[in-house]
Amino acid sequence: MTTPPILSESNSPVIELHDVTRSYGSGTAEVSALQGIDVNIEHGDFVAVMGPSGSGKSTCMNILGCLDTPSSGTYRFKGMDVGKLSRDQRALLRRHYLGFVFQGFNLLNRTSALENVELPLIYRGTLAKERRQRAKKALASVGLAGWETHTPAELSGGQQQRVAIARAIVTVPSVLFADEPTGNLDSARSREIMELLTSFNHDQGLTVVMVTHDAVMASYAKRMIHFRDGFIEKEESNRGR
Repeated sequence: MTTPPILSESNSPVIELHDVTRSYGSGTAEVSALQGIDVNIEHGDFVAVMGPSGSGKSTCMNILGCLDTPSSGTYRFKGMDVGKLSRDQRALLRRHYLGFVFQGFNLLNRTSALENVELPLIYRGTLAKERRQRAKKALASVGLAGWETHTPAELSGGQQQRVAIARAIVTVPSVLFADEPTGNLDSARSREIMELLTSFNHDQGLTVVMVTHDAVMASYAKRMIHFRDGFIEKEESNRGR
């Protein structure tokens, strides 16, 4: 299969987890990372996923990003049962509908900012002229017009994360997953990155799901979901967001 799954444009949530569990190992060595969680994320939401190490938040994010599969329960993405997709189909879903931003930026060191942003379009088979135009537009949208030829070594940490965000949004994803996106940045650069993510959420309706340990960064989200010991401990709304 070389074409992406056809997803529903209905009014259903973009993400639905129902009674999802995830276990690793077997017998006395079995570890239950998730123990029957329910999560709904609507189009245009901005959700911060929080919890201590080992709480299950990273496992949940891996399932949402189609990097892992539940042991039981149901994951629906825009109405499609992800559990019924093959490995290749899940890879295509990631490629065409999801964007990812990581704490460590994950840029190719010897390639320019423009080439880094073009990369997901290359995987899609986008023609060179179009992908260059789209990559330039994405860099401009994160405030890096004029920095296209600079390599990561020539950019600050904040600028590198902006390139990573441009790479994540150049495909116009349905959901942007951000895993500790400010973890390697100082407080001023962290605020800049969070304001940028907030602007994409508010102005373009981009759905954002972010893992963070930082309550200050989580305050930029519309909702906070707290994990503990494989369960959802509580959910909170951020008033005014």
